[in-house]
Amino acid sequence: MAKSRLAEVISRREWLGLAGAGGAGLLINGQARGESPELRPLNRFPRMLQEYYVTRVREIERAGLARRSALRTRADALAYRRDIRQRVRDCFGPFPEKTPLRVQITGTVDRESYRIEKILFESRPGLLVTGNLYLPKGATGRRPGVIATCGHSDNGKAIETYQSFTQGLAKLGYVVFIIDPIGQGERLQYLDGKGGSRIGSGVQEHLHLGNQMLLTGENFPFWRAWDAIRALDYLETRPEVDPRRIGITGNSGGGTVTTWLCGLDDRWAMAAPGCFITTLRRNIENELPQDSEQYPLRALANGLDLDDFIAAMAPKPVIILAKEKDYFDVRGAEEAYGRLKRLYTLLGAPENIALHIGPTPHGYSKENREAMYRWFHLHNGRKEPVNAEPEIILEKDETLQVTPAGQVAALGSRSVFSFTSEAAQSLAGARRRLPVSELPAAISSLLRLPSRQSKPDARILREIKPRRYPRKTFTTYAVETEPGIQAIVYRLSETSHYSRPEKSTTPTLLYVSHLSSDEELRTDSLLREVIDAQPQSSVYACDLRGSGESIPNTAGEDRFDLSYGSEYLYAGFSLMLDEPLLGRRTYDLLRVINWLEDYGHRQIHLIARGRGTLPATFAAVLSGSVIKVTLKEPLTSFTDIATTEDYNCPLSCIIPGILTRFDLPDCYRALENKGLRMIDPRPSVGQLLQRS
Repeated sequence: MAKSRLAEVISRREWLGLAGAGGAGLLINGQARGESPELRPLNRFPRMLQEYYVTRVREIERAGLARRSALRTRADALAYRRDIRQRVRDCFGPFPEKTPLRVQITGTVDRESYRIEKILFESRPGLLVTGNLYLPKGATGRRPGVIATCGHSDNGKAIETYQSFTQGLAKLGYVVFIIDPIGQGERLQYLDGKGGSRIGSGVQEHLHLGNQMLLTGENFPFWRAWDAIRALDYLETRPEVDPRRIGITGNSGGGTVTTWLCGLDDRWAMAAPGCFITTLRRNIENELPQDSEQYPLRALANGLDLDDFIAAMAPKPVIILAKEKDYFDVRGAEEAYGRLKRLYTLLGAPENIALHIGPTPHGYSKENREAMYRWFHLHNGRKEPVNAEPEIILEKDETLQVTPAGQVAALGSRSVFSFTSEAAQSLAGARRRLPVSELPAAISSLLRLPSRQSKPDARILREIKPRRYPRKTFTTYAVETEPGIQAIVYRLSETSHYSRPEKSTTPTLLYVSHLSSDEELRTDSLLREVIDAQPQSSVYACDLRGSGESIPNTAGEDRFDLSYGSEYLYAGFSLMLDEPLLGRRTYDLLRVINWLEDYGHRQIHLIARGRGTLPATFAAVLSGSVIKVTLKEPLTSFTDIATTEDYNCPLSCIIPGILTRFDLPDCYRALENKGLRMIDPRPSVGQLLQRS
């Protein structure tokens, strides 16, 4: 970011951040690389976020169970279904315009009992989708159809298990259309020049593009679902297909999309989601991170569980395909089935819901495929039994390839990033500059900030031996910002003070950490200079939820900072709760400021670094007690994140839809009158600070 009247932009060698002499050490599980064991970063609350989210999800599940148990009649069940459909649609937002599909058949594969057509179509203008259409031979009249949705596989539709069930269905007389997901097969988004993905196909591509698009108000679960909806639109045009008998099935990520589509489109005649249905409580209790396509916005806030997406389709036939040894907890599949069985019974069709549990680990294995065949046959009135899967002869990937070069990018397909970037630029051009007077309300609304009426309480933690902070001693307070959550605050002083803060009206320094106040107070040279230069000021430093003393040690070992790690897990659940993690961290900081105000601290110089600059920026706009602001390595703008293909910003630092209302420069302008000082602004955020 160039120098401007917004702020004084300073670069200091000792504040280089990623490789500077004063940078903080890499934090993994609360321990810094290079630190001596006795001074590893403090982390006394590593399960705070885990237990908080477990509690929240359990509360919502209990409320949902109470709603379901209150259903007594068919009319009750129909009203419940209507309500669920509205709640499901709210999670995905409005449908875009259905534009021309521009279908091309690029080739065919002829086999003894079926033919494969290689299909290319546009689900959105310029966004190419590759698929294989399996057409049974010798069929007379219109046949039942199936849309097949892929789970996570590098080669998409060509992986063995998906070839197996599409071939199996075709040999049993079904017209099957299977498409490559975004970021898989022939639809990689971040090509490495060698035919692969430079960031990793499947999950990694989904996370990278899915997190980014949230800024413009889009969400990746719906992008996955929309491709399948447009595939259904195409399948309905085929003269071989009976549009009244089209089902959907998929496994894992494909089971996810199948589940969403049960609630999003009422044209399905039957469904078989595999290796996905459980309960959200089981997922959070088991510390299970999921792909960005598996976190529908506001789902928990709308009181939904995974079975509700199927309930929206009731009483049409659905079989839940689960696995005994799956990481999607089979206990949750049984619980979901029990809930649905009661609803289907009230609707007069208990035979239309079923559960099959295969004995093996995660995957669309033969026994689950055969259960799906039998279910679809039963509900299509097919009298011939399915005793075993037909013989499967696997094709080479190249045989099923739709595009000449094996990637839609070679045909000029738009990337998902291009849509996100275009939307961000369009929003920036059309968005009016918010007056300073309107900014607080916009921040509170977008960040979903609760009211702050009650005075926060705080625990006083036991004293710890000296930590080599800029002042001789310190006291640690755990400020309760909401039930189950504490912001950890250090009060630095020259004399021992094991008590509540003293009443004081002197100027106050409040530091918000990037990752760990404990480490950054010891290792950051410029922070030490600022503190030493103001000996009369009260000095505090704080870790907001999920940082420093509450960095999670969950979702596996040493996984806090991974793209699919523990912080990502809680950021994903926060989206389903409609409470962005960044918004909750901002709330923590505001509560800490309220706590300080109660002790007379109303002239606060707020200092923050890296990730901490985001909640600090928002809190500084909202708090009248913040009179001065210094931000080190702040993010230049969210527009920079949305318009940079290889951006760096974790999900925990993203606010859905923020670019529809305002951007960080609006906040920086509002803070000019608070003496805003910006040091080394960056177009990215989220890197861990490492020693040189």
